[in-house]
Amino acid sequence: MSDTRDPYPDALRALALLIVVLGHWVATLPRLEGGQLVATGHILDAWAPAGYFTWIVQVVPLFIFVSAAVSADGVRQRLADAEPHRHWWAERALGLARPSATYLAVLTAFVGIAFITRDGVLGPLNASLTVHLWFLLVLLGVQLLLLPLCVWLDRRCGLWVSAAMVAGIVLVDLLRARPGEAAEWLALGQRVTEDHDLFAWVNAALFWLLPQQLGIAWWQGRLAGRATGAGLLLLGLAWLVAAVALGYPPSMVNGNVGGETNLLPPTLALLGVLWCQAGLVVLFETPVRRFLERRHLGRWMAMTGALGLQLYLWHKLAELPAAWLGQRLGWPIDAGMPGEPGFWIGRLEWVGLCALMTVPIMLAAVGFERYRRRQVPPTRHFGAIAGGGLALLLGLAAALALGAFPGALIGLVGVGLAAWLLRERRSA
Repeated sequence: MSDTRDPYPDALRALALLIVVLGHWVATLPRLEGGQLVATGHILDAWAPAGYFTWIVQVVPLFIFVSAAVSADGVRQRLADAEPHRHWWAERALGLARPSATYLAVLTAFVGIAFITRDGVLGPLNASLTVHLWFLLVLLGVQLLLLPLCVWLDRRCGLWVSAAMVAGIVLVDLLRARPGEAAEWLALGQRVTEDHDLFAWVNAALFWLLPQQLGIAWWQGRLAGRATGAGLLLLGLAWLVAAVALGYPPSMVNGNVGGETNLLPPTLALLGVLWCQAGLVVLFETPVRRFLERRHLGRWMAMTGALGLQLYLWHKLAELPAAWLGQRLGWPIDAGMPGEPGFWIGRLEWVGLCALMTVPIMLAAVGFERYRRRQVPPTRHFGAIAGGGLALLLGLAAALALGAFPGALIGLVGVGLAAWLLRERRSA
């Protein structure tokens, strides 16, 4: 790769972020009674065909794939300079902790206002306002912690590491299902998803490390050419069709822990999405990169990438004022069920309200981040780094598990402590 910034990865991350944001808004179904918000549903529970659309909107593997690729050179340089990994990790973790603490602080304030005013909007959206934090936990545990190891493994073993991960994912599913007769093989997916013991969570580590490993391989030129891209894309489509035929759920985003899910923990069906996304990245790499360079869009793509974490953190909060405004304007944000008249019009109005509310929220968030000191050096003390990492992990996990109340307040304590521990404190 050239020394100048490559706009192609930035464009891929911007596209993935846009799909995630729009997908989250579309999936949330406000339910009104008497003009008041009383509950929220999920489109996967209301419309069975939505599961197949998740083959497109499950873009977390793509984001990890691209992020690992563009970070690989920096990690490799640090390894060559013999700089301890904990210094790099502290810098990245601090960059994640500070904006996360701001988000949880604002969310805590909203919880307090809702209790004082007895406004009923917050309750139905309680879990929705923190559910997206699971991705930050993936970044923390996979990319921030293990990226240097993955770079080292790529240098030593190449694509054999990815092949071993794929084999491990398939093996875990086979051990979960333990098929014997032919009929049991034909119902492999059903047998896998009906049992969720602790062993099944081995695939959580294997699967989320795989796009990272493949992203590094792509950046090093081991995945290149239209033939390779087309082959991966066709493999992914065939993989997904075969997985559904074998009884795996069609949805790739269902977060129903212990239920019929390909995500918690990941199953081999989710690999089909990864093959498709990696194939598309490789297949269109040359023409899209030329288009971006010809149109001089690199600066715009980089700007979008710089705002990525802020938009991801704050886009769910926009649902709160969107629901409040929608119910007071009498807009059909609750338009019944799919197939009923006006449902998709209601979806468009709901997404439009969320997008409208995101603008002032993002302006405030970005303005605040620019106002406070931008460059905060991370600590180099191992104990502070370890403590900060643990506090960040527990804080995000608490907010994810407990929702806006009481999760935001408990999470704020952990994430705020992490931001304090991970900073370099100058002696008086």
